Amino acid sequence: MDQTGKVSLTIENGIAAVSFFHPKSNSLPGKLLREIAETFTELAENSEAKVIILKSEGEKAFCAGASFDELIAIDNFDSGKEFFMGFARVINAMRKCPQIIIAAVQGKVVGGGVGLVSAADYTFAVESASAKLSELALGIGPFVVGPAVERKIGKAAFSEMSIDYDWRTALWCKEKGLYAKIFSNNAYLKIAVDELANKLNSGSSEAMAELKKVLWEGTENWDELLEQRAEISGRLVLSDFTKKYIQSFKAK
Repeated sequence: MDQTGKVSLTIENGIAAVSFFHPKSNSLPGKLLREIAETFTELAENSEAKVIILKSEGEKAFCAGASFDELIAIDNFDSGKEFFMGFARVINAMRKCPQIIIAAVQGKVVGGGVGLVSAADYTFAVESASAKLSELALGIGPFVVGPAVERKIGKAAFSEMSIDYDWRTALWCKEKGLYAKIFSNNAYLKIAVDELANKLNSGSSEAMAELKKVLWEGTENWDELLEQRAEISGRLVLSDFTKKYIQSFKAK
């Protein structure tokens, strides 16, 4: 098993599939974040890909968020900012992709993973795919992913998830707009994802690119905004509170 994780890309008949994996519940260390961002940046220039599916491997968790192993090792502001810039780069790469991005959420999603789901243009999930923004518990806060989540579900729901950082059910996520549709199992999830991907694949790339521009209007300042947010998180992650929390969590 690859302990550092991996990112895979396939393109078949116009449909690109970006899949990531990490043995620790699909958590995201800096290496994987860089690879995911680079993959979306490359796909943005690839005319062979008309639609993109984002998914992760396994069935238990879609994404456990930031890698605790890397968070606890951060010992200065620059490295802290750089780590959180990983999430900023992924979100910005996804919003700049001219292709429609479909997310397939086959399990629970936490923290930065909620940001990835929010940066997708259309999301399918299974009924067991509960979600939470746990950053405040760590003494950080969902600063970098916040704009993407707020854009998707609105400020009120984002505030609710951020302040009361308990799990939210897949049904709650659907009602708030994080998920478009939910399914009873992964088989039905895959059928729905494939059906939409094939439907979009038969359409006009130019029209979809223009629609995506409209859907993402008002986010033109995100290169600067998300960097500012990464600086906040990069500073807070150095606190004794955060270090102690992660140590106690890892000791469980």
